[in-house]
Amino acid sequence: MGLFRRKRGAGADAPDRKQAAAAAAHLSEFAHSRKGVEAYIEPVTTLSGTTVVFIADTGEWTRRRVADPAAARSLARKLGIPVYEAALVGYPKRMREWTRRQSGDGS
Repeated sequence: MGLFRRKRGAGADAPDRKQAAAAAAHLSEFAHSRKGVEAYIEPVTTLSGTTVVFIADTGEWTRRRVADPAAARSLARKLGIPVYEAALVGYPKRMREWTRRQSGDGS
């Protein structure tokens, strides 16, 4: 046994079925109740695993953990929305602007 054993944190595990269903329901509701929604798959991290961000045309956004990138793509395809790799294309300016407005920093 080595001195350093990798220990996976709880956040890195894929969501269980109940969590996955809740995430899909939330993301579906977000997509159906807003216009111009796009999906951005985020890179896996040791803390959060795979996440997907849905961003509306207003810049409003929501993030949820998903089992893997294929699950995010499948949901986006089912909802008929475009899907992108956040690490490759970045986030749209409207998301940053919306977040800035929400934080009270209107500059």
